[in-house]
Amino acid sequence: MSHPHWQTLLQHPSAESSLQAGRHFDGQHETAIVPLEDRVILEVRGPDSEKFLQGQASASTAHATDTIAPPAVFCTPKGRSIANAQLIRAAPECYWLLLEHSIADALHQHLAKYAAFYKAELTLRDDLAIAGLAGHRLDDVFGDTLALPHSDWGVRISTDGDDTNETMAITRHPHAMMRLVLIAPSERLAELCRTKAPDLTLGSNDFWKLLDIEAGLLWLDEPQREKWLPQMFNWEALAGISFKKGCYTGQEVVARAHYRGQVKKRLMRLSVPTTELIETGTDIKDATSDKTLGEVVRSAVTAEDHVELLAIMTTKDDMPSLTINNQPAHIKPLPYALERRDPETLSD
Repeated sequence: MSHPHWQTLLQHPSAESSLQAGRHFDGQHETAIVPLEDRVILEVRGPDSEKFLQGQASASTAHATDTIAPPAVFCTPKGRSIANAQLIRAAPECYWLLLEHSIADALHQHLAKYAAFYKAELTLRDDLAIAGLAGHRLDDVFGDTLALPHSDWGVRISTDGDDTNETMAITRHPHAMMRLVLIAPSERLAELCRTKAPDLTLGSNDFWKLLDIEAGLLWLDEPQREKWLPQMFNWEALAGISFKKGCYTGQEVVARAHYRGQVKKRLMRLSVPTTELIETGTDIKDATSDKTLGEVVRSAVTAEDHVELLAIMTTKDDMPSLTINNQPAHIKPLPYALERRDPETLSD
């Protein structure tokens, strides 16, 4: 099944120029829709799907309900993060893992080694279309058509009986502005777009990337596989790690790092006065000693003619002046506290 041709679906003046990361977005009056073609669903289906995922994911399958879709991470036995994902319970014996497309094959191969011992099948659902929505008017635009979640990681599932081939999931992602992700069969999502086209502005993937940066949210891609412990990209602060659920692959290392305070690197948000994107992997340096303190993991140009980025850096009580590509870099506050947030506290 082919995905919607977004430019054709949104044939109205506001769709003619795509909303880029560097263009001002008026969230009070505009509603952005973004084709998230860099995301995919890895489906886990079968009588043992819940038991199987319970032994692999950092989130408990008990937390995945018809109103909550918790974030999770999948690790190697040494606690290194293979991929992070959102755990969506699409049906009683079917879970959807929403994750970055480039890392999906690696997670699929990793989980398949364990799935062989369970009645659970893994499938990459390339037939599903995924779109992001952002703006303060989402209730006004979609409230008459869809039931919307109103808390971070909340979810609403709409399905035709037990046929998950017709399932639509709507989940809310963190941001100061209301931000939703829609997952549905291509034709179902296309019809929704056609119905709401006059109210929507087509957004670019770079625009959505900027919203993730503002939210302090990193989705691991293939080059970042197995580089970090989950806490190094603040996953426990985003309710992505349960310290109460029991064993899963890598759990012992992740728990030890938490309780012994061994996490010496953290995800931070920075700003650089340039209009040129900064490549992933670029070094962040101490301006005085030229010592490397970390690396850029995401960047996007803003409407204010600077670049916002996320970086994983060595933590220090007294941070020195920083440079990136010989430009001054300034630390910006994250929208959440760097402390453990238990997924058991999530509600919608």
